[in-house]
Amino acid sequence: MTVRHTIARALAALLLTLSLPQAARAARDTPTIDQVRAPEGAPNVVVVLLDDVGFGAAATFGGPVDTPNMDQLASEGLRYNRFHTTAICSPTRASLLTGRESHRSNVGTVLNTATARPGYQGVLNPHTATVVEMLRQQGYSTAAIGKWHLAPSWETSPAGPFERWPTGVGFEKFYGFMGGETDQFEPTLYEGTHPVTRPAGDNYHFTEDMSREAIEWLRMQHSLAPDKPFFLYYATGAAHAPLQVPQAWIERYRGQFDRGWDAMREESFARQKQLGVIPADTRLTPRPQQIPAWDSLDADQQKVAARLMETYAGFLAHTDAQVARLVDHLKATGQFDNTLFFYVVGDNGSSAEGGPPGSINYMGALQGLQEPLALQLAKLDEIGGPESYPQYPAGWAWALTTPFQWVKQVASHLGGTRNPLVVTWPKGIKKHGGLRSQFSHVNDIAPTILDAAGIAMPEQVNGVPQLPMDGSSMLDSFASADAPEFHPTQYFEVYGNRGIYHRGWMASARHDRLPWTVGLGAGGSNFEDDRWELYNLEEDFSQANDLAAAHPEKLAAMKDLFMAKAEELDMLPLHSSADTRTPMPNLAGERESVTYYPGTVGVPEAQLPTMANRSWRISAELALPTANSGRGVIATVGGTAAGWSLYLDGAGHPVFEYRVFEYGHIRLRGDAPLAAGAQQLAVSFDYHGPGYAKGGGFQLEVNGRAVASDRVAASPPAFFSIDETFDLGIDTGSPAGRYPDKATLGYPLSGAGLQQVTLELH
Repeated sequence: MTVRHTIARALAALLLTLSLPQAARAARDTPTIDQVRAPEGAPNVVVVLLDDVGFGAAATFGGPVDTPNMDQLASEGLRYNRFHTTAICSPTRASLLTGRESHRSNVGTVLNTATARPGYQGVLNPHTATVVEMLRQQGYSTAAIGKWHLAPSWETSPAGPFERWPTGVGFEKFYGFMGGETDQFEPTLYEGTHPVTRPAGDNYHFTEDMSREAIEWLRMQHSLAPDKPFFLYYATGAAHAPLQVPQAWIERYRGQFDRGWDAMREESFARQKQLGVIPADTRLTPRPQQIPAWDSLDADQQKVAARLMETYAGFLAHTDAQVARLVDHLKATGQFDNTLFFYVVGDNGSSAEGGPPGSINYMGALQGLQEPLALQLAKLDEIGGPESYPQYPAGWAWALTTPFQWVKQVASHLGGTRNPLVVTWPKGIKKHGGLRSQFSHVNDIAPTILDAAGIAMPEQVNGVPQLPMDGSSMLDSFASADAPEFHPTQYFEVYGNRGIYHRGWMASARHDRLPWTVGLGAGGSNFEDDRWELYNLEEDFSQANDLAAAHPEKLAAMKDLFMAKAEELDMLPLHSSADTRTPMPNLAGERESVTYYPGTVGVPEAQLPTMANRSWRISAELALPTANSGRGVIATVGGTAAGWSLYLDGAGHPVFEYRVFEYGHIRLRGDAPLAAGAQQLAVSFDYHGPGYAKGGGFQLEVNGRAVASDRVAASPPAFFSIDETFDLGIDTGSPAGRYPDKATLGYPLSGAGLQQVTLELH
C-alpha cells in the first residue's frame, strides 16, 4: 500500500469519527463503568437503638413515660412483646449488627470488662462481618449516628488502628461517641475517626444534635443519590447515665413519682394488661429482697429518688421526640413508605448501676465513692443539668422492667433481656397496629434486613469466609400474628448470669454478682453453687412460676442444652468477665514515664499509665513569646464527673484543677503570670496510701518553684470516667476545669507554644 493510500484511509476514518454524534463516540471509545446497584425496590433501613430502657418504661408498652412518636409508629406498624437483647450494651450491638451470637462475634461482654478469653475480647470477629458492610457492597449508602462501643479502647486513640471503628466495618459516615456513655451537654465526639468539638451555641443537647446530623445526611443522600437506598443506624446515648436533659422536660414529670417504685410497678402492670401488651393472666413478679421497699426510705431519700426518676422520664420522653424528627423528615420527603424502620427500645433492661440509693455523680458511686444524702439534697435542683452526672436508684430500674424479674446485666432473667420492639414499613406491612408474640432476638434484625432487601448472605466479605448468621428472618411475622415461630433456641450469658430458651421453656441461673457492683470486685463464687430455675413461658409470660422442682428431667435437659451451646461458643470453663482480669493490649504498656507531644488529643484514659492509687507527676514544657501571653488548656483528662486540668487562665497564670466526683474539688493557681521565654510547669501528687481511693497532696510548680498546694481526701480507685479522654492543647468532651472562657469550646491553648508533656508514676 502506498503512502498516498495510507493517508487517504486514515483521513476517511477521521471523517467518519467526526460525523458520529459525540455521545456515540464516547460510548464507542470509553469503557463502561458499572456501579453496584441494590436490588430493585430494596427498602431503606433505619435502626433506632435506645440505651438502658426496660420493657416497662415507655407508655407504648404500659410504662410511665410518654412516647407519642413510638405510639404513632406502633399504630402504623407492629409491636413485638417477646423480643430480646443480650442484657448488656456491647454484646447487643455486636449481635444486632452482625446477626450472630455475641460470643461468636467475640463481644460476649461489655468492652469495659473485656478479657483475653476467646469470645470475650471485645474485638469484632472478621468472620462475622456486619450487615452494614454487606449492604454497602450491594449498593446501599450507610451512616452511623450516636453511640458505638464496639472498638476496644486501645484502638480508639489517634494512633488507630481504625478497622473496628464504624467506618472500618461498613459505615461510610460516623458522627458520635466511641465509648459506653457520654456527657449529653458536652459529649466526647468524633467525626469519622477524628475527635471534634460539638457545634457551638447555647442550649445544646447531644440527642438533638444526632437528629440534626442524621437529617442533614439524609437530605444529602436524597439529593445526590435519590435512587440509592440507605441504612441509618441511630444509636442514642439516652437513656443511659448520665441522665441529662433540658430542664423543661424534667418539669413535665414533677411529682409524678412521689408514690414510689412499688406503686409505679403496680400501675404499669395494670396498663400493660389494658393495652394487651402482656396476656391477661400474667403474674407480677415480686421485688428482689436486695432492693428496698419504697416505704422503707425516709422523706429525704424519697425526695432525691423521685427527682432522679423525674429526670430519667424527661430524658426518655425527650429522646422519643428526637426520633420523631427523623420520622417526620422521612415522611415529608416521601421516603417513609419504603423504609423498614426498627425502633429497638433498649439494648438491655433498665440499669440498676446507680445502686440502691442512686447518685448525682454515679461514676464515683460505681467505684464505692457514694456521695452523702445531705449533698444530694443540697444539689437537688442541679440534677439533670450540666453540672450533674446522675443515675436513679436500683428500685426504679426494677420497676421499669415490669412485669419481669431483675434488670440490666442479669441475662438469666427477662428483666435483663426482654425489650420492646416497634417495626414499621408501610410498603411491606399491610395490616397496621398489630401485636406480634413470636420469640425473637436482636440477632434476627440483620437477616430480616437482608431478606427484605432481597440480598443473599455472602460466603465471603472482603476476602474473609463468613460464618452463618445465628438469627432468622422475621419477615413472615410481618404478615401474620399466627406466623410460625422462627427462633426456637437462644442462650444468654453476661457476668456468669446465664439462661437458655428452647421452644417455650426457659432455664435460668443468676450468678452472685449484683447488677450495681460492677467494678468493685464483688462476686467470684463457684458456678456450681448457682441455683437453676425453670419456667414454661408459653403459660407464664413474666417468668413468675419456677417449675424446677416439679420438672427435674426437663431442667436437666435444658442445662445440658446450655452447656452444649457454651461449648460450641468456647465459653467453657464458665467465668464472670467482671471478676476476671487478664492482660490486654495497652498503649502505655509497662512504661511508668511517657512523654506526649502536641497533637495528642482523644487518648482514652485507660490507655495512660495507671495513675490510680499511687503518686504521680506531670510536667509541661512551654515557650511564651511575651510575658502574660498564654491562655488555654495545656493537658487534661476526665471531665464533669471527675478529672484534672492544667491550664493558663485569662491573666496568664498557671492553674491546676482536680475533681474527685463529689468528694472534693481543688484549684491551685500560680502567684504570677508566666514570663516570656521557656517555662516549665509541673504538678505532683503525693498519694497517702497504701490501699485504694486514698487522698493525697498536690503541689503546683513553676520552673522548679512551688507556688501552690492543697490536698484531697480521696481519689478514684480505678478511673475518672469511661468516656473522656487525655488531651493536650484543648479539652474535648465535658470540661475538667472551670475555664474563664466558657464560650470558646475546649478552651484551646493560644499565645504559648507547647513543646511536650511528661507523665511519670512514682
